[in-house]
This record gives sequence, C-alpha cells and structure tokens, in this order.
Amino acid sequence: MEKNEKLQRLQQMIDESERIVFFGGAGVSTESGIPDFRSRDGLYNQKYDYPPETIISHTFFMKKPEEFYRFYRDKLLIDGVEPNIAHKKLAELEKAGKLLAVVTQNIDGLHQKAGSKTVYELHGSVLRNYCMKCHKFYDADFIKSSVPLPICECGGRVKPDVVLYEEGLDNDILESSIRAISEADMLIIAGTSLVVYPAAGLVRYFNGKHLVIINRDATPMDNSAELVINDKIGEVLSKIEVR
Repeated sequence: MEKNEKLQRLQQMIDESERIVFFGGAGVSTESGIPDFRSRDGLYNQKYDYPPETIISHTFFMKKPEEFYRFYRDKLLIDGVEPNIAHKKLAELEKAGKLLAVVTQNIDGLHQKAGSKTVYELHGSVLRNYCMKCHKFYDADFIKSSVPLPICECGGRVKPDVVLYEEGLDNDILESSIRAISEADMLIIAGTSLVVYPAAGLVRYFNGKHLVIINRDATPMDNSAELVINDKIGEVLSKIEVR
C-alpha cells in the first residue's frame, strides 16, 4: 500500500471511530526535541560513567543521588520544549469527542501542555516532585535550581514523580489505562518499540475494530495491526482532518 493510500485509510478509520485511544512512547516527543532512549542517537547510546539505565534506577537514586541528579537535570529536564503537531492533533481529537484518552510512556507533560485532558502517564512526570519524608510538592524549577541535591524544608530528599527502574507502575494509572484501551474501538500505537513491560503489555487489552501502528521502525506487534505506517508521527497526524 502506498503512503497516500495508508493516510487515506487512517483518515477513514478515524472518521468511523468514536472511542479512539492513543498509546504513545518516546517517538511522540522526539519531534519536540526530546531524545528517546533506544534509537541510534538516543540516551542509551551516549557515554556516561554509568549506563543510563543504571543511573535512572531506584538503587542508584538511593546510593548515588548527586550523580543521579546530575544526569537527570542534564538529560531529562529539557528547557524550552513545546508540543508538536502530534500532541496538538490528539488534543483536537479529544476536544471533538473522538479520543477517549492518551496513554503515554513519556514523562514530559507535553500532551497536557497541548490541551489534552485525559492523559494517563504510565511512567510519571518530571513536572511533579515530592519530598520522600513529608510529601510536600515541588515543581521542576526547584529541582533545576537545587544543586547538588533537592532537599525539602523538612530535611527530606525530594524525588521526581517518575517511575525509575526497579519501581512498579502506579496501580490507579495502570487500571485506568487498561479500562480505556479495553473500551476503545480504535487503538493508535505510536512512537514506541513495544519492548518495555509492563507498559507494552497493555495493548493486549484492546478488543476493538482498528489497530494502527505508526512508528519509524518495526515493532513486535506489526503483524497484529490492520495498518502499519513507518514514518514520523507528526508527519502522519498533520495530514489528518478532525471532523
């Protein structure tokens, strides 16, 4: 199927669907200038004293907090990023009553910044930070300016509300995501390699009509999809009319 045919088919599916759920990964935000983890130029292929997956683990956070925060500020708190056309188009679809929810593996808050209301953040958000002792809330600016360590006024250590390696996902977010996916008549999976579990396992709960995958590279679920488009998400969604 030619690219234009695929785009026409995608438009047709969206037009006839009323309960769309979008399941997205790092590829949704790369067009906003946020690096992903696993691509050729992603964080996993850059050089640090420790591998990134070690640094963003719960054990490393507890044992070497100063090194954790040095990496975290440098690579995960990125200034000046704005929603791209994909984020904006999804917000439009929700406003038009077509999109039930966005389920995201991203921690950048760009879906909400674009105007999306129902967003399930599987891995948390860099915009929220809490004292581990008294649970007081702090924003991202506090983390940026608190060098070397963000310490609460009560003396406790402040931790980003992101799911580190070795930590479990939030049960309420997980259940809400499963419910949305299981109620959807169309599931669009985009910008994710579908190799990170348990998040990737959520797509198995989809029982609706149209399963679409938009991703630069092949995924383990391509054979199960009705439509696979190997392209940038923004490039694809920019061609979609919301009606």
